[in-house]
Amino acid sequence: MTTDTTAPVLLQERIGDVLLLTLNRPEKHNALNAAVHHWLGDAVARAPEEGVKVIVLTGAGEKSFCSGGDMAEMTGLDQNQTPLPPKEERKNGTIEIANTPLPVIAAINGYCYGGGLRLALVCDIRLASSNATFRSPGAEYGLVVGASMLPRLVGASTAKEWIFTTRVFDAEEARAAGLVSSPLHEPGKVVEAALEMAQVIAGHSAAAVQNAKRVVDMASLEMDAVRAETEINNELRKTDEQAARFREGTRRVTGR
Repeated sequence: MTTDTTAPVLLQERIGDVLLLTLNRPEKHNALNAAVHHWLGDAVARAPEEGVKVIVLTGAGEKSFCSGGDMAEMTGLDQNQTPLPPKEERKNGTIEIANTPLPVIAAINGYCYGGGLRLALVCDIRLASSNATFRSPGAEYGLVVGASMLPRLVGASTAKEWIFTTRVFDAEEARAAGLVSSPLHEPGKVVEAALEMAQVIAGHSAAAVQNAKRVVDMASLEMDAVRAETEINNELRKTDEQAARFREGTRRVTGR
């Protein structure tokens, strides 16, 4: 793990067979920049060979799990200051979590928006604090976010409503729809609950748990849809409309 000029962008704590990973940019609501993506992906990729049985993922502070991609960096307003490998050698945290054989629990505290929602969707289990809020803003910015994964959790109609309207919805609505597990947790308690669950899972047969994960994903996750979402966004990013929408969204978020 490396650091930026002030603090590590990802905190790692080993608790027995459980690895707790904390996105550590609270001043940016734990937004995903290049450094966070790489070091998160690196930690997840190394976890199986290091004997980890379960991963818990959360965000620093009680205001945000992850507010999405760092729009200022994505538009070039800010530059990454953290030493990183060459681009072709960097890892992507969301992709590594989607591909890991290990069970991953998201402890969602506060904002879970955009790329942060997608990050939560690729986790196996989602626990949430009562103050968590969610949003899939892709359509506003000219992109598709979560369309390949939300339907298996909440059904097609609810997934379409959330994606088409881009509205914010709260933890209770997320729980009722099946996006997060019951019960909701008091702010500040969701990580503790996730670690307790992780320890229970870690006490079971790792081979059985990992194979159960594989079978459940085979039964419920349509990989053609996942690939299609990626390909569609690659094409949308080439359009003038998407560029204009993203610039306007960045201006609203950053004031620049």
